Amino acid sequence: MLGFLRLNARWLATGILLTFASAPGQTWFISLFAGEIRAAYGLTVGGWGLIYTAATLASAALLLARGGLADTVRLSRLGPGVALIFAAAALAVAAGGPVWTLLAGVFVLRFCGQGMFSHIAMTAMGRWFVATRGRAVAIAGLGYAAAESLLPVPVVLLVAAIGWQWAWAVAAAVLALVVAPLLLWLMASDRVPAGGITGQSSTGLGDRHWSRRDVLGHWLFPAILPVMLTTPFLGTVIFFHQVHIAETKGWALTAMAQGYPLFAGTTVAATLLTGMAADRFGPGGLMPLLTLPLGVALVVLSLADTTAGWLLALVLYGLTQGIANGLWGVFLPWVYGTRHLGAVRALASAIMVVSTAVGPALSGILIDAGFDFAAQAMIFAAWCLMLGPWALAVRRRLDRERTAAAVT
Repeated sequence: MLGFLRLNARWLATGILLTFASAPGQTWFISLFAGEIRAAYGLTVGGWGLIYTAATLASAALLLARGGLADTVRLSRLGPGVALIFAAAALAVAAGGPVWTLLAGVFVLRFCGQGMFSHIAMTAMGRWFVATRGRAVAIAGLGYAAAESLLPVPVVLLVAAIGWQWAWAVAAAVLALVVAPLLLWLMASDRVPAGGITGQSSTGLGDRHWSRRDVLGHWLFPAILPVMLTTPFLGTVIFFHQVHIAETKGWALTAMAQGYPLFAGTTVAATLLTGMAADRFGPGGLMPLLTLPLGVALVVLSLADTTAGWLLALVLYGLTQGIANGLWGVFLPWVYGTRHLGAVRALASAIMVVSTAVGPALSGILIDAGFDFAAQAMIFAAWCLMLGPWALAVRRRLDRERTAAAVT
């Protein structure tokens, strides 16, 4: 592993930087400002959720339309360019103004952060690595965990010290003056996988490269969607409504923020183990395990009376998040090949972004109607636990198809 890290430090650092710097577009980061934003704009929990949903849905549509740029534009240009747009969005949120400016700012934040930064990072890892793709994806995903571990408490303290708008201005400055130049330097040269002629040499199921149209016409993609969408849907709901959870449970937000390092540490361990397992055994066998820890986490969160329950729930959710981080970045190129990976990943990412949009709005409306998150969590938990047998059936059918394709 040390030799792998040393030889590929430049490209792995690119992935880590992209995932770490995606933070200002991630739900957990934006939700840290939920109380201040709702107070500044006079929004209810449901009203803020609807704005967030509209912005996220629009970002998903744009990602679907423009995600294929990762196949046609050099990543060394695309990454820094997106970073500058990202910084402009953070400045727009910092500037305040009418509600429509908040909507526009969140839309671009979501598109650049959760959308393009994550999309570029995983597309690059899938294209730059083949035999060690699982490890590369897992290591690149450490940026998510590092941000979730290191940033929440300083951000909460920064907001208390200088106000929420100035905190967004700081985020904009970091994106423009630190992240964009670093990406320009790190991405100056592409990596060619060992034994390959180009970075697009890895085929998928049936020994071919799958286009977006091929993916949509095959049984596998709709079959894996329930499994693929559940983690971002429910993870977004949990983090987006953490202020509501704190209010209803009587917990201090600063005490809850201490759970992020536990969440991040669990996510890191699960991501690395998943990446190594995917390289050795293939990613298909990991799907049935994906949502089970999240289901247990939701039960714990529903019943918890103290912040110890929140901490335990984050650890359990971290297991699911770590498996997801290590799974999908390997699974998609493994099944569909890498020539059209940008377009295929954009399709999957856009649908996942849609799920993160629907979650806060649906849950927020239910909260406004008097159906609090603790009650909702038990229903969500049952769904997570039912997905295990479904994913097992999908994996078995995929194994049969791969065996038949190898024979023919």
